[in-house]
Amino acid sequence: MSGEPTAMSGETGPTSLAPPPGEIEPGSGVRIVVEYCEPCGFEATYLELASAVKEQYPGIEIESRLGGTGAFEIEINGQLVFSKLENGGFPYEKDLIEAIRRASNGEPLEKITNSRPPCVIL
Repeated sequence: MSGEPTAMSGETGPTSLAPPPGEIEPGSGVRIVVEYCEPCGFEATYLELASAVKEQYPGIEIESRLGGTGAFEIEINGQLVFSKLENGGFPYEKDLIEAIRRASNGEPLEKITNSRPPCVIL
């Protein structure tokens, strides 16, 4: 009889090491930092982007920092992937989502060079 509890505890050990696939949220382990210029009115753009990212990757860690004039810089896991100061516009959501997908799969990150204009005149 004493062998049965040992066998049962031996069986539960390995299964508890690997959580069920449903418990791992997409994007977990990926950290994004967005540095933006608040006086420039870029907070709304940050909030819009953060919302879209969280929708696709609920497990992601996203943080904002106040940056210098004209700044809208995005880092993924400490690597700069987008710079408004370099590109002159804002990133497209699809490009950022793709960069996050690559990061969550452990693939190398590339800088996002496409950007949409900061304002649209109709």
